[in-house]
Amino acid sequence: MTRVPVSSSNVASVGYDSTTGTLEVEFLGGQIYQYFDVPVSLFEGMIAASSVGSYLNQNIKGSFRYARV
Repeated sequence: MTRVPVSSSNVASVGYDSTTGTLEVEFLGGQIYQYFDVPVSLFEGMIAASSVGSYLNQNIKGSFRYARV
C-alpha cells in the first residue's frame, strides 16, 4: 500500500486501500498499524485535518478493528 507523508508530531504517513477499506498508519517511531473497514470519507478527513493525530484518536482508534503490521 502506498502511503503519503503527513505533517504530524506523531504520524509519519498514511495510506488507504479503497478496495478493502484498509487505512494504514505509520507512526514516527516506525510502527505500522492497519485499521479495517474504514470509510473513505474518514481517510479524506484525516488527510485534511489540521491535526492528523487528534483526528486519528477521535475518529479511528477504538472504532475499527486493527492489526499491527
